[in-house]
Amino acid sequence: MDLGLKGKRALVMSSSRGLGLGIAQALAEEGADVLLTGRSADRLAQEAGAITAKGAGRADWVTCDLAQEDAADRLAQAVKEKLGAADILVANTGGPPPGKMVDADLAALGAQFNQMVLRVMETADRLLPAMRAAGWGRILTIGSSGVVQPIPNLAMSNTLRSALVGWSKSLSNDLAAEGITVNMLLPGRIHTQRTDELDAAAAKRTGTSVEEVRAASVKTIPAGRYGRVEEFAKTATFLVSEPASYITGSLVRCDGGSIRSV
Repeated sequence: MDLGLKGKRALVMSSSRGLGLGIAQALAEEGADVLLTGRSADRLAQEAGAITAKGAGRADWVTCDLAQEDAADRLAQAVKEKLGAADILVANTGGPPPGKMVDADLAALGAQFNQMVLRVMETADRLLPAMRAAGWGRILTIGSSGVVQPIPNLAMSNTLRSALVGWSKSLSNDLAAEGITVNMLLPGRIHTQRTDELDAAAAKRTGTSVEEVRAASVKTIPAGRYGRVEEFAKTATFLVSEPASYITGSLVRCDGGSIRSV
């Protein structure tokens, strides 16, 4: 299948590792030019060089800390300088610390809102004029299965990512007639460094081993395993492709069946 992504330009937020990097790599394999973002210049330069060396899509990078108030402006300026404009925005962010809502530090919750929610909205706002002028665009926000079935001990994530559900659906209605799709992709347990960190935190909290935590987690997944970054990234790539032009306003699960509801 021709995904129609050759020559498209994509900003992939928080893409120096994990799901963001996997999506950037998959987009470049289809011929898209990608702009990586993150806080580690060394890691970004290394990963962008590796993507470009494969000879399909080109990769560039910019350092950006989403905790900073000017992050969206910095990203928009980098897009202008390095890509010209963005046809695709993959809105990906890191996650907040684990914990229960009853124990949550509300000041910390506010700071996490700025990084995980407000920066996504601001970045989309900066990039949308060019998409609207072109009559083509894709906004894909990486969420969590916790927005459908809240995940125990990830109260902040469940809360904040749910705010993006309403934003994404509302924005999709506004833009559907303009050739711009807006969707969310919900990962379940995809094996990344973040997953390893959460498993280690759970092991420490419960006084068990990481292996026991993983085994218990796998038992809750009908597919019987953690997902692979590559298969998640391919799903994301399809959702921002030309053949997916009639999919908008949707929450798409990539979770091995772990969400129990229909």
